[in-house]
Amino acid sequence: MLSEEMLSIAEENLREYIEIEKEEEEIKSLIKPLQIWITSASSPICYRLIPLLANGEVFGMTTEISIHLLDTDQSKEVLCGIVMEAEDMALPLLRSISEHTEIDEAFIQADVVIVLDDVLLNCEVQSLENYIREMSEICQVYAPLIEKNAKSEVRVISSGKTFVNLKAVMIMMYGPSIKPKNVIAIATTWESATKATLARKLNTNVAGVKNVIVWGNITGSNYIDLSHAKLYGYDCAIWGPADFSRPLLNMIYDSEWIHSELQSAQSSLSSRLCHYVGMLPAHAVATVLRYWYHGSPPGEIISVGVRTEGQFCVPEGIVFSMPVRFQNGNWEVVTELAINEKTQGVLGRLAHELIQEKLVALKEIQEMQPYGGDKIPS
Repeated sequence: MLSEEMLSIAEENLREYIEIEKEEEEIKSLIKPLQIWITSASSPICYRLIPLLANGEVFGMTTEISIHLLDTDQSKEVLCGIVMEAEDMALPLLRSISEHTEIDEAFIQADVVIVLDDVLLNCEVQSLENYIREMSEICQVYAPLIEKNAKSEVRVISSGKTFVNLKAVMIMMYGPSIKPKNVIAIATTWESATKATLARKLNTNVAGVKNVIVWGNITGSNYIDLSHAKLYGYDCAIWGPADFSRPLLNMIYDSEWIHSELQSAQSSLSSRLCHYVGMLPAHAVATVLRYWYHGSPPGEIISVGVRTEGQFCVPEGIVFSMPVRFQNGNWEVVTELAINEKTQGVLGRLAHELIQEKLVALKEIQEMQPYGGDKIPS
C-alpha cells in the first residue's frame, strides 16, 4: 500500500474516531443529571419545590436531576423524611436525592444552588444590625465553598423571606470568582401576588396581566410599578387577536384604588409572606429557573434582583430588583424602558436603603472573626 493511501485511510479513521467520541460525549451529557443544591432544606419552600423541579417543566422533559438537601444537624431527621418521601414518589427525572449536614460536602459539582436561608426578625430581641450580621456570616461560609466545589458556570438563586438582595450581593463579594451574571434574587413572589390582586380588581384571568415591575429591595422597601403593565384578553368594548394588549392603568378607572387599596394590599402581602407555607415562593423559584434555562415569554418583562451596573441611574455594586428578559440561558436588563421623574426619585431612595444595608453588613463582618468548623452555622 502506498504511503498516500495509508495516510488517507489513517485520516479517515481519525475523523471517524472523533465523531464516535463526540457522539458518546453527547449521549453522556444527556443522561448526566444536573446537580441541584438547596440550602436550609428543611424549610417548607424546599418541600414544595422538589416536585416542581423534578416534573420536567423547569429543566426539560429529558433532563434528569440530582437534588442535594443541605441543612444543620438539628434538621437531619426532617431531611431524611423528605428524602424518603421524594424517593417514594418515583419521579422519573429525579435520578437521586440526598441529605447533607457536613459543610465540607456542600455544593460539590453543583450546577444550581438555591439559597433559602432566612433569619427570624424580631427587633425587640435583637437589633437589625445583628440580623444583618447573622445573614452575612452565613454567606461568608457558603460563597467560598461554592467557588471551591461547584462548577464554574454554577447558577445561584437567592430566595426566602428576609434579606434576599443582601444574600445575593454577599455571595458575590465573598465568592469573587462566581460570575455576577450567574447570581440573582427572586422577586417573582411580589410580582405574581400583585398580578393576582389586579386580576381580582378587573375580574379577569391573572394570566392576562403582564409586565408588572418590582423595583428595589425585594424583602424590604420596594416599589410596584404599573406604568408598563399590559392587559391581554380583557373583556371590554375593544377586542383584537391574542397578542393584542391594552395599558393596564387605562383599564382601572378608580385611581383612588391604586393609591389606597393597592398600596394597602401590598403592605398586607409583606406580612402574609411571613406566614405562607412555601407554595408561592417555591413556584416563584421554579418559574425563574425555567425562564433562565428556556427563556421568558416573548415580549414579557420579569423582575429579578441583579447586580447593578448603573442602569436607570441606580448606583453600581448593589443587588437591585429591576425588569429583565431571559434568552438563550442568559438574562439582560430591559434598559429601553422609559421611567418618569417620580419613579426615578423612588429608585434613588430604594438604592440608598440597599447601600446602607450593604455598608452595615461590611462593618459587621469586619468586626468578627472568620467562621471556622465543619458544621453549617445555625
